[in-house]
Parts: sequence; structure tokens; C-alpha cells
Amino acid sequence: MSDLLVARRAALAGAAVGLRYFAALAELPRELKSDGSVVTEADRAVEVAIREVLGDARPDDAVLGEEAGQTGGGSRRWIVDPIDGTALFVDGDDRWLVLVALEEAGEIVVGVAVVPAQRKIWWAQRGSGAFEADISGAGLTGERQISVARPDQGGLEGSRLSVIPTDAELSQAERELIAPLAAVATTAPWSIHAALLVARGQLDLTVQVRGQIWDYAATSLIVEEAGGRFSGLDGQLRPMPGPALFARSTVLHTAALQILTAAVTPSPHNADVS
Repeated sequence: MSDLLVARRAALAGAAVGLRYFAALAELPRELKSDGSVVTEADRAVEVAIREVLGDARPDDAVLGEEAGQTGGGSRRWIVDPIDGTALFVDGDDRWLVLVALEEAGEIVVGVAVVPAQRKIWWAQRGSGAFEADISGAGLTGERQISVARPDQGGLEGSRLSVIPTDAELSQAERELIAPLAAVATTAPWSIHAALLVARGQLDLTVQVRGQIWDYAATSLIVEEAGGRFSGLDGQLRPMPGPALFARSTVLHTAALQILTAAVTPSPHNADVS
């Protein structure tokens, strides 16, 4: 079985477990991690289901999961976010995801994103394009390749921008970070993870103001294989902790990154020179 099929099977197994908990939210206790974020029994159960598939299919590979940390070693590492958007999950919002990616020699080579409550799946394999399909009882249907392709409309002005997480979850500092870009772009809500809308060509830009490697590994590859660009705000092309930018084109990525980095870089006139 190919790595892509393993990743899809693992993500779908986790999605099935997550949906069972999602259907019984009223009975699901919530806990807080040390960083203040929400975690539930569902997060841990989904990760266990994913790890079981990966362990059976690729027992010699390492696995890094948000809930259980890293196990194993070597040059191949599976990266798992069992429920991306736990705050959405516990609120009954159907936009939460299951994310599985494969990193080989430091490069993301496979990425799968499932939106279980919307019965949708996206995937990409490096060099092979990005795809989307519907999930049904019979398996995957309506498979289609996706692309960011759309003529540039003259730069950032009027480009379509979404921000993750939702506005209600943003801190004041995060709002200030986004404000200069939002002043020239047109902000838009997102019905699925906004990076996937960039990959579809429905958005031009997405800023994710916070995240870890497991938040970005799968979605970054899907956007890149659809023809878009991904980086941290420091320009790092590999998924790393911190805020990140997804863009439909190199031109938009460069222009947006300049605005965002200016927002977090002190002016030399205001720098402390004492």
C-alpha cells in the first residue's frame, strides 16, 4: 500500500472515531491544556485510531502526534493532528479537521485533511497535485483535482483574505498583526479550513495566526501542490510553530509577507537605543 493510501486510511479511521464523539457532545467532558487550549477524550481517541493504522502499515516509522508526542525515530515521520479546531468541535461547529502528513528527510511528502462532519477529504503527494473528494458509505466519490488557478487582479488590493482562528478567538495582539493586511484586502469568512479554500482558488490569502507543525504539515503541502505558496511569517518554508501565511500566488505571498513582517518588526525610529 502506498504512503498516500496509508495516510488516507489513517485519517479516515480517525475521522470515524471523531464523528462518534461529535454526535454525543453533551456527554463529552472538556479539559484545558497548560497553554489554555481545550482538549477532550475525543482528541486522544482519534489519535489512537490513527496511530493504530500507521503502526500496522508502517511499524518502523516515527509518529508525532499533538496529544501523545513523538514515538519512534528515523528519517520518516508521520505528523498527526487528531482534531484540528477542538474549540470548534466542542461548540458543535462542523469545520474541525483530522490532519495526517508524512515527513521524509525533513520534507513533507504526503498530506491528508478530512472534514468529517462535512464528509469531505483533501490530499496531496509531492509532485502529484492536490485533490478533493466526497466521503460516502461506499468510500470516496467525486474525486477531482484542485488548483489555485485564477488570473491575478492587480496585487493585494481587493484580494480575498481569511484569518484562522475565528475572530472571536483572536487576541488583541493578533488583531493588530492582521490589521495592516486586512486594510488592503477584503476579509471573508470560511466555511471550511481557509487554507483549503486557497487551494481551491476560492480565497487568495489565509493567515493562521498561531499553530504547531501538526497544524501546518498537511495543509501546507495541499496548498503547494495546488499551485500556491506557504511559509511562516519569518519566511521559513517548512512547517514550524508560529503564525503562517498561505497564498494563491508568489506575487501575493511576497506582498502579504512584507506587510505582515512590517507589522511585527519595530521601526528603527521607535527602537530602544538605550
